[in-house]
Amino acid sequence: MSSTVLPLLPSSEAHTILVVDDEVLVRLVIAEYLRACGYTVHEAANADEAIAVVDSSDVVIDLVLADVQMPSGSLDGFGLARWVRKHHPEVKVILTSGAARSAEIAGDLCEHGPLLAKPYEPSAALDRIKQLLATVGRPLRALPGACSVLGSIQLQA
Repeated sequence: MSSTVLPLLPSSEAHTILVVDDEVLVRLVIAEYLRACGYTVHEAANADEAIAVVDSSDVVIDLVLADVQMPSGSLDGFGLARWVRKHHPEVKVILTSGAARSAEIAGDLCEHGPLLAKPYEPSAALDRIKQLLATVGRPLRALPGACSVLGSIQLQA
């Protein structure tokens, strides 16, 4: 696996993303990739942890990237997306899933091509994130091409 690191913006200037996935290796890989791209990233293992982060006054989340299937916690990814839309409609949501039936439900909960099918490459997630954050009321602050090139890692659950 090759790795090329380009200069990053200070994390205080980056958009903030919350990665929610019960699969720790999936969560760690995408979270580290997004950090390498200049984003501030928080992590949660389930919807309950995610809600605590989004509701915190200590952090402003711009986008939630969440798996649909999370067996631990009181909500799955769909429930989390509904909660975010109701309580923090300014926060963008991208759901990820390996289940084909998830696309229909996700379409009602998310904007702009809501479901990222697993397995996915981190660069595909990054493209979707950039697309959604471009619609946030402030400019995109991650540098284009400022990511570590990690090869063709595919994330699946």
